[in-house]
Amino acid sequence: MECAESLRAQAYFDGEVDASTAFEIERHVSTCGECQQLLRELAQVRERVRGGVTLAGTPAAVRERIMQALDDEAQVKAPRVGRHRSAVRLRPFWIGVFSGAGASAMAAGLAFVVFGWLFNHGLSQELIADHTHSLIAAHLIDVVSTDQHTVRPWFAGRTDVSPVVADFTSQGYRLLGGRVAELNHRPAPVTVYQHGRHIINVFSWAIGTAGVPRHATLNGYHLAFWKSGNVGYCAVSDAGWSELQTLINLLQDQAAREVPRE
Repeated sequence: MECAESLRAQAYFDGEVDASTAFEIERHVSTCGECQQLLRELAQVRERVRGGVTLAGTPAAVRERIMQALDDEAQVKAPRVGRHRSAVRLRPFWIGVFSGAGASAMAAGLAFVVFGWLFNHGLSQELIADHTHSLIAAHLIDVVSTDQHTVRPWFAGRTDVSPVVADFTSQGYRLLGGRVAELNHRPAPVTVYQHGRHIINVFSWAIGTAGVPRHATLNGYHLAFWKSGNVGYCAVSDAGWSELQTLINLLQDQAAREVPRE
């Protein structure tokens, strides 16, 4: 019979639980042989997948067929006088493309696109997982306060990011407090707002000079991304896009007011 904690153990393995839940699961796993075996099997699968991924070069037969097709096309389309010159001009380029250096460049470009998509997709999944978990696991707020001068200093020492924090109750966005989430295995501050019946979690993390993903909708929740300086932000909620944008505008205006004037 499957252990009732197996699903939570899988979530723990995937890094989708907060620190307190992780402690509970670790305590359970220490006495549960079934969950210990489950984690071992998951680790084995991960290692096999990682170890089995290799970059394959272009097969010689495929390369030769491409070269022949290019030569045939050049002979059909090129004028009679310049036929040989066109073929000679085209062939070295495509040989270079499918040679080691060219293939490496193509692979690097493809890897940049693929891993960029994987990173952004993984980030969105982490944001949604933490947002939904905070709503159902009574872990919405670690520090309860509507005072920005209480919430913001609370993040100091717990995260490496100092996010914009302000109470916008008069504009319809009440500051409830904050908590610390884990994004890409690093602690990230989360500011919690209430707008009507909607809870809006505002995540922030250090991005340096990197960009942020585009707005997205995942599992029925909206993810609105933006950046301020070297900090990336994402507001996650089931509230409408216009409602999220209003909060973003308020936070951006607040950030602009906090910039020291020279």
